[in-house]
Amino acid sequence: MSEYSFFDAVCKSFDKAAKFTKYDAGVLEQIKQCNSVLRIHFPVKIGDKIEVIKAYRVQHSQHKLPCKGGIRFSEMVNLDEVMALAALMTYKCAIVNVPFGGAKGGISIDPKKYAAYDLERITRRYTSELIKKKFIGPGEDVPAPDYGTGEREMSWILDTFMAMNPGEVDAMACVTGKPVSQGGVRGRREATGLGVFFGIREVCGMPDIMKKLGLEVGVEGKRVVVQGLGNVGYHSAKFFEEAGAKIVALAEYEGAIYNDDGLDVDAVFQHRKSSGSILNFPGATNFEVSSDALEKECDILIPAALENVINGDNAPRVKAKIIGEAANGPLTPEADEIFIEKGVLVIPDMYLNAGGVTVSYFEWLKNLSHVRYGRLEKRFTENQNAQLLEQMEELTGKKVSRTQKDLMLHGPDEVDLVRSGLEETMINATHEIIDCWRANPEIKDMRTASFVVAINKVGTSYSELGIFP
Repeated sequence: MSEYSFFDAVCKSFDKAAKFTKYDAGVLEQIKQCNSVLRIHFPVKIGDKIEVIKAYRVQHSQHKLPCKGGIRFSEMVNLDEVMALAALMTYKCAIVNVPFGGAKGGISIDPKKYAAYDLERITRRYTSELIKKKFIGPGEDVPAPDYGTGEREMSWILDTFMAMNPGEVDAMACVTGKPVSQGGVRGRREATGLGVFFGIREVCGMPDIMKKLGLEVGVEGKRVVVQGLGNVGYHSAKFFEEAGAKIVALAEYEGAIYNDDGLDVDAVFQHRKSSGSILNFPGATNFEVSSDALEKECDILIPAALENVINGDNAPRVKAKIIGEAANGPLTPEADEIFIEKGVLVIPDMYLNAGGVTVSYFEWLKNLSHVRYGRLEKRFTENQNAQLLEQMEELTGKKVSRTQKDLMLHGPDEVDLVRSGLEETMINATHEIIDCWRANPEIKDMRTASFVVAINKVGTSYSELGIFP
């Protein structure tokens, strides 16, 4: 298997799409390159020893501010990976019309090897370095959770920022993915997985595409394989299961399980929680090698783990008809070319997993406005619905059941509005990409169409700012 520079792979996809845009080489080069790169080493006392921690923050584009992107904790973190993920964030935000530039951060550690107290010290020190270099702030750069981080780490970042910026009224907007009690938004935790579901569901509802793939329209009855049972993988699988799809295989780093009759996602999750492994789930067949699940017969394959899991070697053995990239960069460029030849539809990461940044945008807006979604309109909507229902019952002479009445009177809570906004975003982005693809017969795949849409939007922003004539 070829060794890949992740950033070079992103640039290769960019160049493939750039020829379908109107911009000259200089403009395209500016869009493609990372604007600001921060590489830092800082000491932290862990037990009786001093450890020097290596960390990064990359701001790919400042065509819109603030920059936005997650922070991951992993031994695999390196500058190339962070640059690539920052670039994908720029294109992702552009596609879903979220007004941020792309950024990404990472700390090169294995979080499982550290106590919570030590992780807190590392996170706070990293945050202080970002503050000193102006790489964090509500109007500058807004981090979020990523692989190996979550609400806990975001609350540490927030507290550190607030301590070092006393009196900053919008301080809560310096980071997203926080606990609700710390200014987070309801619906953020499941946002990426739900966005994956909305995006694939919308494509599965298009008769011409389904006919070309030899599949029935809709999600119900589709056979789905999910690699990765973390936050994104779990919620993706859960929403597909609730929509009537059959989850036939689930994979994690310790192995994979398969059941042709379908797996109960929650039961598998609880089994792993109690036993420490996905393997030996009752009624399922074990696969000791996690990647074996990628090659099982299915309609939809959702890689929701790490990058480059499908490459030139194993792509010919993948039997899925639709691949939904819930992870960042799970396919290499060779795999892309193989799937184009095989007629497999790849729904690309740069748009499909945009649910997280979309809802992070909603959280950022909530923090800037200092008011919870639904607080102003919930009771008004319920009172208005109650009056309409009362008039309807008087006119018809029929009474509505208690269950139906509760549904009809319900005013939107924060999570309802957040999910509604996410669904609207993913539906619009899907159609914009598909329309671009259909309009140009020379574009062979959905990834290239996504890049074309992104490049056009970023290029337009530069032009409107007067940076380029």
